[in-house]
Amino acid sequence: MSREMILVLDFGGQYNQLIARRVRENNVYCEVHTLTTDNAAKDDKTESGLGGAINFDAIKNLKPAGIILTGGPQSVYNPDSSLPLPEIFDLNVPVLGICYGAQAMTHVLGGKVQSAGVREYGKTELTVIKESALFKNVEKNSVVWMSHTDRIFDLPKNFCVTATTDNCPVAAAENPEKKLFAVQFHPEVLHTAEGKKIFSNFVDICGCSRSWHSESFIKETVEKLKNKIGGGKALCALSGGVDSSVAAVLLSRAIGKKLTCVFVDHGLLRKNEAAEVESVFKNYDLNFVKIDAGERFLSKLKNVTEPERKRKIIGEEFIRVFEDAAKKIGAVDFLIQGTIYPDVIESGLGKSAVIKSHHNVGGLPDLIDFKEIVEPLRLLFKDEVREVGRHLGLPENLVNRQPFPGPGLGIRIIGEVTPEKIKIVQDADAIYREELAAAGITKNLGQYFAALTNMRSVGVMGDDRTYDYAIALRAVMTSDFMTAEAAEIPWEVLSRAANRIVNEVKGVNRVLYDCTGKPPATIEFE
Repeated sequence: MSREMILVLDFGGQYNQLIARRVRENNVYCEVHTLTTDNAAKDDKTESGLGGAINFDAIKNLKPAGIILTGGPQSVYNPDSSLPLPEIFDLNVPVLGICYGAQAMTHVLGGKVQSAGVREYGKTELTVIKESALFKNVEKNSVVWMSHTDRIFDLPKNFCVTATTDNCPVAAAENPEKKLFAVQFHPEVLHTAEGKKIFSNFVDICGCSRSWHSESFIKETVEKLKNKIGGGKALCALSGGVDSSVAAVLLSRAIGKKLTCVFVDHGLLRKNEAAEVESVFKNYDLNFVKIDAGERFLSKLKNVTEPERKRKIIGEEFIRVFEDAAKKIGAVDFLIQGTIYPDVIESGLGKSAVIKSHHNVGGLPDLIDFKEIVEPLRLLFKDEVREVGRHLGLPENLVNRQPFPGPGLGIRIIGEVTPEKIKIVQDADAIYREELAAAGITKNLGQYFAALTNMRSVGVMGDDRTYDYAIALRAVMTSDFMTAEAAEIPWEVLSRAANRIVNEVKGVNRVLYDCTGKPPATIEFE
C-alpha cells in the first residue's frame, strides 16, 4: 500500500527513534532504516518500518516526501564512517541532517568538518540569524541540546548559515533552493525548547498532508495480518498490559477464532496481578489460556545476578512456555507479541548501542519452534498504542494501565531473584501504588513502582538493631518512554508510603526515592 512518508536514515545515535516520534506527532508516517551501498541488499523489513539495511534503489521505490539523516558517534573523516550517498541530495526531496547527519551532508557535498577540540554536551542558547522555513515561528533565541565533538567549519556551495551559538558558529545551515537543511543540535529531544516546531516546519517543507492516524494504522494492520496469517493459527503472548492487549484485539479482529491468547504467570508479577488479568480477559472472546510457570522461571534464574543474563533467560523461557502451549493447542504457525518501538530501540537498532535487551526482542533465543514472530505494534510508541486501543474499543482503565515490563519484577530486583525478594518487592510496590492512587496523583505519571536494591544497611526498629534491604521508589513523567523526567511526588505522600513499607514489609528498613531522569538513567533498574 502506497502512503505518504518521511524516511529516517540511521547513523547510530542514541536518540534516533525520537526523530521518528517527532515526525509521527505530526500525523505523518515514518520509517527508520540503515543505509547500505550493497545493491543486493533490498530491505526485507520495509513493511515494519524498522532498522533493516536499505539501498538507494529501495529508497527511490519508497518515494519519501522527505529524508532525515540522524546523529551518530562517528566522525566523517574516519575512513570507516558511514556516509549518505551523494545521489540522495539529488532526489528533489527535502533533506534534514541532524548533528552527525549535518556533518555528513556537509562533507559529502564538499564542505569541511573538523574536530572542535572539546566535546560540547548539554544545553546552550541558539540564535537564529537568518530567515528560514525551518525556523518559521521559532523564537530568535532559544535553548537547544548539543552533543558533538566535531563541527562544521566550511559550508558546501550555495549553503548559508541560519543559526549560531557561542561555541558553534555553524549551528544551522541550509541550501534553500534544494531544500537541504543541517542542524548541529538535537531538535528531537525535549531539552530543545523549539524542537517540536522545527519538526513541524520540516513536515510542512516536505508538503505532507498529515493524514496518518490511528484509524488508518488499524485498517492497514488488520489487512496485513489477514494476508500474512491466512488460514494459519496464531498464539498471542498476553501479559494483560496495554501493549499485548492491543495486539490481541488487533489479531482477534483480523483472524478471529484462529487466535489463542496465552497468559503466562512467571511468578514475577505484581501483587494479585495474575488474578486481576484473568478476571479481565475471561470477558473477552480471545480463547484465553492461563499457565502457571513461576517455579519453572525461578529455577532458571537461580544464582543469576547479571541483568542482561536475567533478561535473556526470561525471554527464552517465555518462548519455551509458549512452544509447549502451542503443542497442546495443535499446529501454531505464528507467535504474536506486543513489542513496541522503545523495546526495539533499547535492544539495539542498526549501529545503535544495546541499552538493555527486552525479553521480547534482544532476549529471544536463536531457535524457536514457530514459523514466524508477528509484532503488529512494532513501529508504535506507548502513547500511540494507547490511542489505537481506544479506537479498538478497549476500556479506558485498560488503555491507561501503567506499563509493566515483560521480565516483571525480575528487573526490579537487583541481584539474584528469590521467593523472599519477590514477596518484599510485591508488598512494597502495592503499598506505594495504593498511596499514590489515594493521593490522586497517578494520572500524570507515566510509570511508578518500587524496586528492591541489593543494598542492606543498619537500622533500628524498637530497641533492636536491624540489617535489612533498602527499597527504591520511582515515578516518572513521560509520553513516549524514550525520555523521562523524575516526578516531584509530594513529600507527605512519599513519607506515608515509606512509613508503611518499613512497618508492614518484613525485611525492609530503609526507603529511597530515585530522582534521576532518562537519560542518563533508564526507567527500569535493570
